[in-house]
Amino acid sequence: MTNVYRVSTVPHCDDVLPADVGVIDLPELSGRLGIPVTRVHDLLREGSLLAVKRRGTVVVPEVFLDEADEVARFLPGLVAVLRDGGYRDEEILQWMFEPDDSLPGRPVDALHGHRAREVRRRAQAMAF
Repeated sequence: MTNVYRVSTVPHCDDVLPADVGVIDLPELSGRLGIPVTRVHDLLREGSLLAVKRRGTVVVPEVFLDEADEVARFLPGLVAVLRDGGYRDEEILQWMFEPDDSLPGRPVDALHGHRAREVRRRAQAMAF
């Protein structure tokens, strides 16, 4: 019997983001968060962050960070609620980056202000 070792892959999905969305690669994200890149991989596996593969590189939308270069406070909970509701990562990203006149703006932008709770409430309603 032979042992087969598999290299774990970094969780990511297809690039469903609008072309103008700013992204950062994982080594840069690691530096900005002040953590090892392996911890960034853990954040992706845990669902605290979502990543896409753009032009052959796994990247994270820059808007997922706040002004202090930390993961936006409400992002992990939002992702968890939508995943628990059966949404795939591609669908979550599409919804987060789709302009919504009733917010106004995109749900992802609302995560950085007083509208974050409204975004979470809408996600909970979508998931159930």
